[in-house]
Amino acid sequence: MIREEAFALYRQMLLIRRFEERCAQLYVEGRIGGFLHLYIGQEAVGVGAMSVMRPDDYLIAYYRDHGYALARGADPRLLLAELCGKFTGISRGKGGSMHFYDVPRGNFGGDGIVGGHLPLAAGIGYGIRLKDTDQVCLCFFGDGAVNEGAFHESLNVSALWDLPVVYIIENNRYGMGTSIDRASSVKDLYQRASAYGIPRREVNGMDLLAVRTAVAEAIERARTDKRPTLLEAETYRYRGHSMSDPGKYRTKEEVEEMMKSDPILLWGKRLIEQERFSQADLDAVDKEVLAQMEATVAFVESSPDPPPESMYEDVYVRSPYINMKAAEKDPAWRSAIKEDRMPPTLPPPTAAPAPEARPAAPPAESKPAAGAPAAPNPAEAAVQATAKVGS
Repeated sequence: MIREEAFALYRQMLLIRRFEERCAQLYVEGRIGGFLHLYIGQEAVGVGAMSVMRPDDYLIAYYRDHGYALARGADPRLLLAELCGKFTGISRGKGGSMHFYDVPRGNFGGDGIVGGHLPLAAGIGYGIRLKDTDQVCLCFFGDGAVNEGAFHESLNVSALWDLPVVYIIENNRYGMGTSIDRASSVKDLYQRASAYGIPRREVNGMDLLAVRTAVAEAIERARTDKRPTLLEAETYRYRGHSMSDPGKYRTKEEVEEMMKSDPILLWGKRLIEQERFSQADLDAVDKEVLAQMEATVAFVESSPDPPPESMYEDVYVRSPYINMKAAEKDPAWRSAIKEDRMPPTLPPPTAAPAPEARPAAPPAESKPAAGAPAAPNPAEAAVQATAKVGS
């Protein structure tokens, strides 16, 4: 990759980290309800995989789905609004943390059922086969899903029907609170694909470049040979399974040891040592991302709650196969429309004042972040930069 792309990937991982940290804060404050599963520590998997996808490719994930949406180019304002149940959310405030859908970017969202989305990934792959295109579908899931029947059913039909699906296990060592050593008789989870004759390999999920290389190979196989692949990305989550999980099943020393292999830390060192960036460049982009998060929170605070009548929306899709006489009596049918209601353009962000200890803009003599767009308002510039990074 070129130097600027390497820096853009660093910014994407950093954006996910700062987004998740702010989500944890808002959850503790009671401004985010329901469940909240954080992606902190696993950023290299999502960013590395998204970086080698085409815009017309598909992805589907599980409940730890914030990172994929951000890496795919979704606006963090819409995502945080969704978490807070606002009408400006990417799922209109109805999906919450586990259901980030972004169909224009091929993101079919998260699934709250462990392993429940793997057959859907196979269905997307079958749809690609019927259309006779060279698209692919990436399917992400945790190590806990490999013991579900849906895992084996999906891999079996994918191998049998030559479906272009890349299945990616994010093995963070704990399925909820149970260590993989206590849950799986086969510790090398990728080897389970051997039962179905599927190409398979493991990869260091804390190394962005390793993930990027492995996923690129699997995507190329899916495009050209129409064959599925099973990848096992060995990664680690620093927080509990969800915000309600104190994580007492592992030691503090274990977490601290794994933090030495932090994907953002490792990639930052690579940028400094090989790509001629300085620590000041990394600090500047961190300040830019923090300013973007302040603007994101301000946007959410100014966003309205869903109106009561919106509860009737998204129940039906208008279809010629619906019994018209029965459906027309239902107010939900009258609220169903043909087009996606997401606005083509977003309202301008409302910049929040940055704390004094963390100014929104660096001093004039400071060196700007390499590759960062110049703009008088750093919060607006950060939002624009996110849209440009995309996939």
